[in-house]
Amino acid sequence: MPTAPKKPPSTLFTLKVELVDTKPLIWRRIVISGQANFGMLHHVIQAAMGWHDAHLHEFRVGDQNIGVPDPEGDNSDRPTAIERRVRLNRLLGAGSTFTYLYDFGDNWEHCLSVEQVRDADDRYGDGPIAWVQAGERACPPEDAGGVDAYQDFLERWEHDPYGTETEELRTWAGLDFDPDRFDRPAANAAIDRMLWNRWVK
Repeated sequence: MPTAPKKPPSTLFTLKVELVDTKPLIWRRIVISGQANFGMLHHVIQAAMGWHDAHLHEFRVGDQNIGVPDPEGDNSDRPTAIERRVRLNRLLGAGSTFTYLYDFGDNWEHCLSVEQVRDADDRYGDGPIAWVQAGERACPPEDAGGVDAYQDFLERWEHDPYGTETEELRTWAGLDFDPDRFDRPAANAAIDRMLWNRWVK
């Protein structure tokens, strides 16, 4: 009898995500299935960072763009690959670096590096896997104006915490906003909900 083809071993990727040019650095360490596609990675980054998925995004791996193609705005010389059709383990390996751009207006650029690729234990099963292992500092509020505007906001927060303009900014950002606080349990709960409800595959 012919034998069934062997399934490739499941792998786990450990990714370091850094929000470029933030001082002090805003970063996350994510563990995700190597078999995951870039669409799933997009949603995991959104949850891990604290973004609200309110704007366009794009990955750049080498000279390849990966995202949600725009028939009207796509570059015909370098078309955008459909993110749900490209798996991490097809393009990336240990030591790979690539970028994730979120919000083409504010231009939040994230630098991602593959710190480790390892075989997944049997306990993880065959389904999608992702969680946040570590991280530091809160994600900027949506529509904060980009890195320069956010750094200016932090300067005012530190040097004039009770000034009128600072109070206005704090009210806009949310009164519970704390730039030094990263809520890892909340980020992982958001990822768990996505996986449990099969919003990402």
